[in-house]
Amino acid sequence: MITISLTLSPSMAAWDLSVTVEDLGPDAPPVTLSVASDLHVGGVILKLVEKTQIKRDWSDHALWWEQKQCWLLRTAWTLEKYGIHADAKLFFMPQHKPLRLCLPNGITLRLRACFSNPVFQTVMGICRMLNIRHPEELSLLRPVEHKKKKKDKDSAEEIYDLTEVPLSSVSRPCLYNGMPAHFADSPQMEAIYKMLSVTQPPPAPEVVAKQYRPASVVDKAHIHGRWLNSSRCLLQQGIQENDRVWLRFKFYAFYDIEPKYDVVRLTQLYEQARWAILLEDIDCTEEEMMLFGALQYHISKVSQSEPQMMSSNAAMDDLESALQSLEVKMEGESSSASEMLVRYKGCTLIFKHVELSDGTVCFRPKRLTLKGYKQYWFKFQDTSISYFKSKEESIGEPIQQINLKGCEVAPDVNVAAQKFLIRLLIPAPEGMNEVYLRCENEQQYAQWMAACRLGSKGKTLADSSFQNEIQSIRSFLAMQKTNSGSHGNAPANDESINTNSLVSPRYNKKYKTKQLTPRILDAYQNVAQLSLTDAVMRFLQIWQSLPDFGLSYVVVRFKGSRKDEVLGVAPNRLIRIDLGVGDVVKTWRYNNMKQWNVNWDIRQLAIEFEGNVNIAFSCVTADCKIVHEFIGGYIFMSTRSREKSSTLNEELFHKLTGGHEAL
Repeated sequence: MITISLTLSPSMAAWDLSVTVEDLGPDAPPVTLSVASDLHVGGVILKLVEKTQIKRDWSDHALWWEQKQCWLLRTAWTLEKYGIHADAKLFFMPQHKPLRLCLPNGITLRLRACFSNPVFQTVMGICRMLNIRHPEELSLLRPVEHKKKKKDKDSAEEIYDLTEVPLSSVSRPCLYNGMPAHFADSPQMEAIYKMLSVTQPPPAPEVVAKQYRPASVVDKAHIHGRWLNSSRCLLQQGIQENDRVWLRFKFYAFYDIEPKYDVVRLTQLYEQARWAILLEDIDCTEEEMMLFGALQYHISKVSQSEPQMMSSNAAMDDLESALQSLEVKMEGESSSASEMLVRYKGCTLIFKHVELSDGTVCFRPKRLTLKGYKQYWFKFQDTSISYFKSKEESIGEPIQQINLKGCEVAPDVNVAAQKFLIRLLIPAPEGMNEVYLRCENEQQYAQWMAACRLGSKGKTLADSSFQNEIQSIRSFLAMQKTNSGSHGNAPANDESINTNSLVSPRYNKKYKTKQLTPRILDAYQNVAQLSLTDAVMRFLQIWQSLPDFGLSYVVVRFKGSRKDEVLGVAPNRLIRIDLGVGDVVKTWRYNNMKQWNVNWDIRQLAIEFEGNVNIAFSCVTADCKIVHEFIGGYIFMSTRSREKSSTLNEELFHKLTGGHEAL
């Protein structure tokens, strides 16, 4: 005889669970359900819907566990598996809620955003709605609090409502007359899309003056510490319904920009760059500021006649394809061709079928040093620069040979002052070596700059793009020249130009309007013939050529150090900056990085580079997750290729940026 004894598990016993249903109103009492621990979350939701007796679409609703700050999205999991007991505070609410989104151009939209997905996916949904490609370059930022009086708070803010726009899961929205179909429903929606895709007029000086301007690198570091965690949802980070957040470009690695597809993306990128200039978030010379002002003035004028940026014509597309094809053919051919040796004053340049002229002067140490420039005899061959004490010694061994492949090339130019410097950051095991080349004139600079840029990409001077590169640099320099003659289409007394809106407050204090106007109009003559698209692209090109472009700052404490320092995070390198004097102490490139990891217990990042170089630091002005995300994000950006441009590898992004949350 077999006796079977059945014992009920404690988890089978019924107990009461209280759930607050958001749709019943803030004053409604929680709904009490009789549940068992083996009941799955989906069953709890079913019981909840039946008890409320409200007939509506509940598909977007989910349970939020307040104590644990997490959504219960796995509806097949039981209450026991989640660890939920009778004291749990659960809320039943929609996953998509209204959010006030401030765009780079200052416009505020009210739209429905997902509060349950990681911020990365939420941003993807927002970008789909706004027709912005490559959403991986953007993220959400907590706004900087403005010190306003209560009566002034949000009084002048106009909010454009997009909460009725249906959310789409497709990667690209359906276009109608060049705009997403949901913006073509009404004249009001079309007007909103126009504000997204057309550059805004220059802001009034008082508007610029009211904006928060970082006074130091530490202030910038505090702003960069306000990025939301891409791996966690909005609700987990304290963002509530109708809260205000900023949508900004976070990763300065802009990929595959096509004016005919990226109207909104290009417009918002221009607006972010313009505000960075006006608020002095990035440093530029006085000459560059006048050029930025001239381009803003021109873009504002042209945008009134051109409703939006026009795509390039078919002939230009065909020409570009032909040039690319020609470049591939030339790279494959003249590798065995005879080399031509041409000697010039102060330098020797060896390359194939290309001629350069004049010499250059090499400055070996860093920029901030007491040592002066010293002239050497230079030889440029393939992708390397060699330098010698004199012309006679150039037939022997050089003092040093510098391989430019993989190096960083940055301009340091002031045409008015006849300053033509080329800044080279050369990869080295212990970090980066900084070298400056000083050219004697504009022509020499254009040729050497073009040569260095090609060398950094692993291309020789025989490359078909060499002459195009020279011409592009010459055009760039020409725009910085001032014309002492007549002002052509823009007389000096042009009343339509408001110089106070085109330059940063510092220059408004330094110069009177009658001093600024002719200088901006002089620079305007060099850009007056550009189309709207070309002018915007040129503005972005000059912005990206600034020495401090793309730097995000964090105040850190390096292991073994007793003082705080600044870490600059750039698209291709990390920079250690002395907080006291602002000097660059050391630079490390990502392509020399072997691995990096985070000790989440003590909040410390450790990075290992080639050559047994190891660094470790903790973050002072930001969570270490932000720096970890910047590094992983930029490495992710470097993996993108044109063949894969239509698909985004979300899993890889999360692995590189998520840290312990990706496990």
